[in-house]
Order: sequence, then structure tokens, then C-alpha cells
Amino acid sequence: MLALFCILTYILFQHGKIFDGHFTGHNKLAMVIPNGIPSSNFDLFRQAIQNNIAEPAAMLLLQIISILMVSRVFGFLFAKIGQPTVIGEILAGIVLGPSLLGYFYPEAFHFLFAAKSLGNLYILSQIGLILFMFTIGMELNINTLKEKIGETYVISHASILIPYFFGMLIAYFVYQEFAASYTDFISFALFIGISMSITAFPVLARIVQEKGLSKTHLGTIAIASAANDDVTAWCILAAVIAITKTGSFVSSLYTIGFAVLYVVFMLFLVRPFLKRIGNIYSNNEVLNKSMVAFLLLILILSAFITQVIGIHALFGAFLAGVVMPQLPHFRKLIIDKIEDVSVTLLLPLFFVFTGLRTEIGLLNSPHLWMICGIFILVAVSGKFMGGAFTARILGETWKDSLSIGILMNTRGLMELIVLNIGYEMGILPPSIFVMLVIMALVTTFMTTPALSVINRLFPAKDVENEYSIQQSQGIFKALIALGNPDNGKSLLSVAKTLLEGTKNSLAVTVLHITPGTDTNPFYGEQFSVESFKGIKDEALNQSIPIETEYKVTDNIELGIVKSANYNNFDFLLVGAGISLSGIPFFKESPLFKNIKWLNQIVNSISKQQTFFYPGTLIKDKTRYFIENSNCSVGVFINRNFEGITSTLVLLQQESDEFLLRYARRLLKNNTGITINILDINRLASTSEVIRQGIHDLRHQFPTEVKVNKVTRLNSTVLSKNSFMLISYRAWNILSTSDKKEMKTIPSTLIINKKESRFHIGARNKAVSNVPLDPFSENL
Repeated sequence: MLALFCILTYILFQHGKIFDGHFTGHNKLAMVIPNGIPSSNFDLFRQAIQNNIAEPAAMLLLQIISILMVSRVFGFLFAKIGQPTVIGEILAGIVLGPSLLGYFYPEAFHFLFAAKSLGNLYILSQIGLILFMFTIGMELNINTLKEKIGETYVISHASILIPYFFGMLIAYFVYQEFAASYTDFISFALFIGISMSITAFPVLARIVQEKGLSKTHLGTIAIASAANDDVTAWCILAAVIAITKTGSFVSSLYTIGFAVLYVVFMLFLVRPFLKRIGNIYSNNEVLNKSMVAFLLLILILSAFITQVIGIHALFGAFLAGVVMPQLPHFRKLIIDKIEDVSVTLLLPLFFVFTGLRTEIGLLNSPHLWMICGIFILVAVSGKFMGGAFTARILGETWKDSLSIGILMNTRGLMELIVLNIGYEMGILPPSIFVMLVIMALVTTFMTTPALSVINRLFPAKDVENEYSIQQSQGIFKALIALGNPDNGKSLLSVAKTLLEGTKNSLAVTVLHITPGTDTNPFYGEQFSVESFKGIKDEALNQSIPIETEYKVTDNIELGIVKSANYNNFDFLLVGAGISLSGIPFFKESPLFKNIKWLNQIVNSISKQQTFFYPGTLIKDKTRYFIENSNCSVGVFINRNFEGITSTLVLLQQESDEFLLRYARRLLKNNTGITINILDINRLASTSEVIRQGIHDLRHQFPTEVKVNKVTRLNSTVLSKNSFMLISYRAWNILSTSDKKEMKTIPSTLIINKKESRFHIGARNKAVSNVPLDPFSENL
């Protein structure tokens, strides 16, 4: 059929040549060089490529590609230093703008962001903002705000009014120099005031979440105050826009009046209607397309109406989110469909559009930088005074009061939205716009380090004293870092079998961290419940009392280590996330077996990605736990783990003697378990410590303990055991040897024994007579 198609097509085109003389159009690409000689076919192709790139659709796609790549890189870098990713994305916009790209590579800048091509980019960025404000409205829980309306209402409004007045005051002194030729004083002062009083609720919520403060009193007060601040600030902004557009306060009353009527209509008519719809879909796992289209129609209509009234489309989008049903599952379904597109794809376009307007070169004198510093000082002091001192007057501790003052200073994206509105309305001159963008970056960047300083000034507890009490009460604290919730049962079983003693009580805390601060705080609690369900059921079955801790952070390893060190845990148990098969990611393909250099590359990649190769297990994340934790660390490799029956204890050097004490504890706590000791280097004949340890263990458990005569680790020995104990140093040596036997190992616990600084401190200060090794005979 294919051959017949080609033959007939060729015949048809040959007969079609009779029409060549009838064509008189000019849509054929013809490029002629200056001397009149037609160009080559390659030149025609190159010219076609240039024309294709210059098309609006291609240019828009190229802009989006550039923006997403740079914003992701900067967001990743700032997340690594503990800063909100939004700061990196804002800076990415400035980097792509005239301040850096336009200054050092003007040709590339003007090609990528030509003035005539920015219209499409602007429209997409505005759509992203509308969707984003819709999700922000849904993050607000009106019922929670009502419950905490007292203290948080006072804090939020004090942190608006005080910086608002300070902003208008500084506007009075800079108006003549910067803004007199742009707008009237009232409009300028009102916009400077609102720019000083904004708090970025979404950024603050994610900082609180990442710091693990969501369930604390401080976190609750801060989030509720920021939410109140957001609602009030957007209402004030709507009024300011109305006053500015109409030109007088009296004329703006019509706009404000229509806006109030619209808010009443949305809250008392649309909201009850949507609540009924939400009840229908509350138990559904998905929303059908018709329902999603209906909700998006409400969003767009609301944005359109507020734009027509004269208070900006973003206010309508925010209000549409607020009136959505207060049902967590229903809102989660909507947010999941909208947030990823708006935050990941479209919001970076807004940041770049802001960066295109931010020409830092406009601040070209010490005087202008001094004015910029004054703006930053006024913004920080106004918010800090309004939040911190008000909280202190209302009875909060100094630590919580100062923390609230710092958190309320977070401006982030919400500040940029206000500034862009003022810039587009011609109220904020370019130089003032640049100063306020810098102020937004500084006040957001300072939040996380300032909170760390406050925590150091006001330590939450006496760590060493708490550890002394912990030891005197005979409490052994174990932290289980739960990555995959399905692995929780196995980790809990290992902890109970190895760590539970007869004379000391075992206190287990299960920690689960969701990677990525982009996780919406609105349903973080739901993630927490789902993550701990399986392990809580297992703890109930095994009668093990456990506590749970849930965090959201971009740096999982750091979060685990901080919890282990700060809370004085004696043992950290983590899962290595190892595949059940132990097979490399890549296999040699028969297609390339004759291409030696390609096979070498594939094999090299395969070797580096083998699941039992230390580059992925020890020398990556697990090594971080071992080297930075102040307590002993156990890394559990789950190989179809069903329980501990026969256990292989591998001794490779004299320091591995502590494994014999773990084996003793294993036998004491359980019946029906056998211990097989594999003395690889015949340490029993050279080390008195090892010889005595094996002798004592065999004397105490003569039938359960056997010393393997084989001194080589092989598949036969491994297959006879369901569990293996090995030290971190021994595992590191064995795994780097890349032996085939490593692929057949049973479920394994790699242990790194370490005395924490609290153990050492307790020993040196003689705080307690409790032995430092929790597995010693005395315990």
C-alpha cells in the first residue's frame, strides 16, 4: 500500500506540472543576495528558520522557555539556603530584565524581549495572577478567622495602620522630587501607604509551615493575622484604586458603593449556592469537566465585574476564591487543578514582567540609594512596631511578639502585585517603583534569618537539663524518619525488636516530611493524617505508644537532622529507599553490544545508579544523616521484610563489637530468633574485645548464637538469614568493592554508633550515673 501510494502520488505531481504557469502569488520564499544571484537552498532554509522564530507564537514560547529555566534555577538555589522560592523567582525576573541581561547583553535582551512581543506575555501573566489570587482566596478559612477574630484582628490592623501612616508620611517628603510630574499627591500617598502595609499571606504561611510552626500558638496567630491583613489590605486597595481612577473621594463613593454591593451579593447569595454544590461533590474523588468549567466561569465573571466597576480584576478573583465552599476536600480538588499551572507556569511570567520594569540602573547616585534605604527602614519598622508591640500589649511573650513582627514583614509576591498596579496606573514613577521592589525583596529575604536570630536569643528549652531528666527516668528516645508511608510498619517493627528494653522505656516519635514548600498549607494537615495512618494502626497492634511530627521543607535531610539533634533523640532510624530487586537502572542493550565506547558509557552510568552502590545509598543522603546527627543512626534496607528470625551479625573490625550488644538486646526482647556471627577477618583470634563479646553472648544464649566458620561473605550465607546487622564503616567498605553478593543481601540495618554531645556532656559533668550506651549490661 505504501509503495502504491508513492507511485500514484509521483504520477499525479508529474501531471500537475501543467499548472505551474498559472500561479502568480508571492507566498513562495525567495531570497536574493545583493548581486542578484539567487541564494543557496541552505540560505533559504536558514531564512525560513529566522522567519519562524520571529513569529509571535514562536517568540512567546521562547520567552516562556527562558523564563521557566531561569526561574527554576534561581528558585532551587534560594530554597537550598532556606529562603522562599519566590525570592529566587523575583530575582530571576530582574536578571532577565534591563538591569542585568539588558545591560550586559543588550542585543540578546532586545531580541528576546522586544517591545512589540510583550503584549502576549503581559496577557498571560495577568491570567496567571487571576488564577493565583483565586487560590489565595481559597486558602483563607473564614470560619477560622471568625474564631480568632479578637487578638488577630487587633494585630493585623495595627500592622496595617501604623506602616500605612508611615508610608504616607514619607510620601509627603519625596513627592515633590519624584512624583509631582506623574500624579497628584493623594493618589501617590495612598499607594505608598498600601505598599508599606501589605503582608504576603501565602509566603508567610509557607515559612510557618517549613519552620514546623503550623500547629503552634505562634503559627496560628501569625497565619490568622496575615489572613486578616490580606482581606483588609485588598479592601483598602480596592478603595484606593477607586479614589485614584475617579479623581476625587466623592466620585469614588459610587465605585466603592457598587463594590460593597457586589461583595454582599457574593457572600450572601453566591456563597450559599456554591455551598450546596460543594456538599454534592464533597465525597467525590474528582470533579468533572462541567463542574470545573462552571467554577472557572464564576472566577472569570467575578474578575470581569470588578474590573468594570473599577477596583481591578484581581480583587474579583480573590473574592471568588473566598466564597468557595469551606470543604477541605472540595477546595483541594480545585486547587490541585489550578495551582500548578498558575504558580509554576504563569506566575514566573509576571515576575519577569516586573523585572522588565525594574531598572536598577535608575538608582545611579548615593542620594537615591539613601532614599531606597529609608523606604526599607520605614517599611520594616512600621510593620514590626504594628505587629510586635501590639502582640506584646495583648499578652504574648516577647519571643512570640518579636516573631509576629518579623513574619508580618513578609511582603513577597503580594507587594509586587500592588506595585505593578500602581505602576500601570501611572502613580508610581520608575525610580520609586525600583526602590519598592528592592524593599519587597529585602523584607521577604530577612524573615527566615531574623526568625533564626530570635530563636537563638530566646531558646525554647534547656536542652542539656532535659536530657539529664530523660536519662534519669530511663527513657530511650528513638526517632523514625518516615519517607514512604508504606515502609512505616517495617521501621516500627525494627525499632521495637532492637530498641525496646526491659529496664528502660522506649519513646518513639515518627517524623514524616513532605518535600517541597510549594505544598499548599491549606491541606497540609490532610497529608499528615494520611501519612501516619498505617504506622498508627501498626503501633496500636504492637502496643507501642508513638508521637507523630509532620513537616514540609525543601531540604528533607536537614529537617530530619534538626529534629534528631534538637529533641535529644538517642537513635535515628531511617529507611534507605532501596529497590527490592537491586538491579541497575540501565541494562546493556543488544542494539549497542558492538559499540564498545557506548557500552562503556552505559555501564558507567549503570554502575553509578546501581541501588546498592554507595553513591546512591551511603555517600548521598544517608551519609548526611550519619555525619551530622548527634545520636546513633540506623539505616534500614527493606528487602521484602516480613520479620526477624535468623540474623546475620557481620564483624569486620574491632570497633564493630557494639553490634554484639545489639544482638544481645535482640535475643532478650524476642523468642525464636537465632544469631549467626560472621567474623570476616578472624577478629576473635586477634582482638580480646571481640573474643570476650562473642564468648559472653554464646554463654548467655548457647543455643541461639552460632559462629559461622565461613569467613567470606557469599550468597549462600546471605540466603540463610532474614536480617543482617552491619556497621556503617563495614558497609561502606563492602559496598565499594561492588561484589555480586551484595545484590542478594537480606533486609539490613546499617548502624553508626555515636555518642552525642549530650551523652558526652552528661559524662563529663557527671549529671547521671546511667550508662551512656543504651545496650550495656547494666541497662
